[in-house]
Amino acid sequence: MSSTSPVNCFLPCRKGSERVPRKNIKPFAGFANGLIEVKLRQLIGAKGIGKIYLSTNDEEILDYAATLGSDKIVLHKRCEELSSSQTSTDDLVAHALELIGDGDIMWTHVTSPFVSAASYDSIVARYREALDEGHDSLMTTSVIHGFIWNEDGPVNYDRNIEKWPRTQTLPTLYEINSAAFLAPASIYRDEDDRIGRNPFIYGMDKIEGMDIDWPVDFQIAESMVLQGIASV
Repeated sequence: MSSTSPVNCFLPCRKGSERVPRKNIKPFAGFANGLIEVKLRQLIGAKGIGKIYLSTNDEEILDYAATLGSDKIVLHKRCEELSSSQTSTDDLVAHALELIGDGDIMWTHVTSPFVSAASYDSIVARYREALDEGHDSLMTTSVIHGFIWNEDGPVNYDRNIEKWPRTQTLPTLYEINSAAFLAPASIYRDEDDRIGRNPFIYGMDKIEGMDIDWPVDFQIAESMVLQGIASV
């Protein structure tokens, strides 16, 4: 049986985004402290989340997070060796395990602004069900219904059978959106990974699963909030 204890959250937040300068803390849709403000408020509001381990080398973010006065937030100033643009996600797996130690770990990012407190609680609840069903972890994805090609041609349909099938009949594909990865600490320890070998695929719609990675993503997300298309 899966545990009913709150999961602990790993929130990596590196200073010095090359594509979107100050991406994590620049003003966003009326939030003076930007995406980090949005994300910390969402995580604090999620009942299924226990401690929030904020790992960052950005003093501005550490100073802001301290003003919230939440006993859920655990601040960690990350060393520069794990904070460069060359640092890989693989390098951070051991770091997350070292910080949190045991229990269930949810890895999330500030760049998923439309994953609300209620969304996190739904993800955690589905994770517990997935463990009971035989899965060993969970990862969120954006569901793709469309014509997908690579350099060799179609990936998810056969043009020898039908050149342009109806999109409703195409096989569903899933793009990992990095909104949340959930796994027991034992997966981090034994597999050196944030998901196991049999993850449950948690599908999201395009808005909820949006990941801000490029300047245009930031602009689109901000416009969506200001126009009432999405909420944070």
